[in-house]
Amino acid sequence: MNIIVAVDQNWAIGNKGDLLVRIPNDHKHFREETTGRVVVLGRKTLETFPQGMPLKNRTNIILTHDPKYQVKDALIAHSVEELMERLREYDDQDIYIIGGDSVYRQLLPYCNVAHVTKIDHAYEADAFFPNLDQDPDWEITADSDEQTYFDIAYQFLRYERKNR
Repeated sequence: MNIIVAVDQNWAIGNKGDLLVRIPNDHKHFREETTGRVVVLGRKTLETFPQGMPLKNRTNIILTHDPKYQVKDALIAHSVEELMERLREYDDQDIYIIGGDSVYRQLLPYCNVAHVTKIDHAYEADAFFPNLDQDPDWEITADSDEQTYFDIAYQFLRYERKNR
């Protein structure tokens, strides 16, 4: 499985329920990676989307503990075990974990590839992604040239789990 995330210098991913920054090229990268694939996200992340609706042209699976939660055009899983059972129907390479922080933490152990947009700035934040640079199980296997959006420098990195 894949994880896709944008992080700042401190591996922060959000603040007060929102992204740290919106970079159009990062959104384009996200669309290119996930369109036509399966995305797994938490309820709170879904609620930050326009009208709280699932992403178009993708199979959306929402992970929530709320047994009554339903949303049009999405599948629901109430536990990691139930989610993993549902994901057996799909090719492992077509599954992308897209957040938020608790979903990332729960599902990172199941992932072999992380698509990370690393932003060269430190933002005020209250949500974080595990620092893969400090995790000996992960290594960078591809990187883009540094890009800029106004005064924000960033780059796309691909991390892969070692020995899998």
